[in-house]
Amino acid sequence: MDLTIKDVAKLFNISEAAIHRLLLHNKIPSYCINGEHRFGLIEIENWMLQFDLKQLQETASCDQQIYPLTDKKKQQVQLDNPISGGMVQFCLYRALHQGDILVNIKGDKKEDIISAVTKIVAPKLNVDAEILAELLIDREDLSPTALGNGLAVPHTREALAKGSFDMVFIVYPETPLEYGALDSKPVHTLFFLFAGSDKAHLQLLAKLAHLSSHKEAFQLLLDRSDKTALLDFVRSWEGQIRSMG
Repeated sequence: MDLTIKDVAKLFNISEAAIHRLLLHNKIPSYCINGEHRFGLIEIENWMLQFDLKQLQETASCDQQIYPLTDKKKQQVQLDNPISGGMVQFCLYRALHQGDILVNIKGDKKEDIISAVTKIVAPKLNVDAEILAELLIDREDLSPTALGNGLAVPHTREALAKGSFDMVFIVYPETPLEYGALDSKPVHTLFFLFAGSDKAHLQLLAKLAHLSSHKEAFQLLLDRSDKTALLDFVRSWEGQIRSMG
């Protein structure tokens, strides 16, 4: 799956001009076909997992926010209907709502955690647990899915099942894991991401990458907050986001 400048701009809810500025400063991986920039799925995935949000925003534009906020009146209308609201805006809330939180999962290595989690979630996804574990480990072998600061987003290389529900499972391992993160910090929270389409997969990954830089969200994860508390926070956070069109 190749992405255009328009596709990537929509992922981060910023203007195409901002993406052009990132390209100008060589801050985003791309290649050219007939003079037009294209972006590879895996390259953009890895870039999203590793980018510094503050630096990205400063490079993209000094006056444009990543995921800008809407006005207070519209926020309340959106918050009242998160399940039936905008598909992109509340995509993370819906995926967390469909998923679950798993606490004190045992395992000394990432492979152990992946195996333990897939045995729990596979029936909900209607897939074979062993095959699912292989797909997740295959993606980790390609490049670790650590976000830094003790967070990781295990996911398959492609959408799991076309037309299925998008699901995110938050996993708190019993003990932090060595995960091959760029900052060398052990991982204490994992977001297992399963999407029904490549588009939804990228939208959720972008949301999780952005959410990981939010101080309040990070503290909730450190405190191993329950599903209700995290859903309340994500509902409020996504409800503040203003669409760039």
